[in-house]
Amino acid sequence: MSERITVVEKITQANDQVAELNRARLDEQRIFAMNLMASPGAGKTSLIERSLPLLSKEFRLGVIEGDMATSLDADRAAAAGAESVQINAASCHLDAPMVKQGLDELDLDNLDVVIVENVGNLICPASFALGTHKSVLIASVPEGDDKPYKYPKMYRGVEVLVINKIDLLPHVSFDMDYFRQGVEALNEGVITFPLSCKSGEGIEAWVEWVADSARERIGQA
Repeated sequence: MSERITVVEKITQANDQVAELNRARLDEQRIFAMNLMASPGAGKTSLIERSLPLLSKEFRLGVIEGDMATSLDADRAAAAGAESVQINAASCHLDAPMVKQGLDELDLDNLDVVIVENVGNLICPASFALGTHKSVLIASVPEGDDKPYKYPKMYRGVEVLVINKIDLLPHVSFDMDYFRQGVEALNEGVITFPLSCKSGEGIEAWVEWVADSARERIGQA
C-alpha cells in the first residue's frame, strides 16, 4: 500500500510542477484561464456556446477541449467563434501536461481568455491542477440535488458553481435548498450562478463575472 501511495504522490507532484509552468505562461501572456468541469451532459459545451458570442465582443477567445473520443465539442466551440484545439484524453480527466499541449497549439499572442473544457467526470478532474486561474463546476438540475453529498471533493475544490437547466425546476424533483445546504457545508461562500443555457436566463451575470475576471488579469502589470 505504501508503494502505491508513493507512486500516486510522484504523479501528483509531477503534474503540479507542469501546472505551475502553465500558470506562469498564462500570467506572462496576461491571459485569464478557467477549468470547466461537470458530469457528462450537464452543459459544459452549451455554456461555452452561450458565452462565446457575448465575450467575443471584448475578448479574444481560445478553448481547449478534452474528449475521450471525438472532436464534436471542439467543432462546436470553433463554430461559436473561438480558436479551438482538441485534446484526446486517454483517461477520465485532463492533466497539466495535456493542457500544456493545448497551450502549445493555441496562438497565445492573440488570446485574452482560455477556457479548458475538462472531461465529463465528477471524480478524477478534482485531483489534477491544470494551471488555470479559476475552477468552475457546472451542476445541472436533472442530475439531482444530492450531488454535493456524493461528490464532496469536487464541490469543495472550486471557486465558482454554475447551476444549469433551471428551466427544468418545475418539472423535476430538485430541492434547491437541500442542494445549497450541501454546497455551503463544503464550500462556504462559493460564487454561484443559477442559469439556463436553453432559455438564456442568468447567462449575462455569468458572462459578466468571466469578463470582470479577464479584465483584472489582463490589466495586471
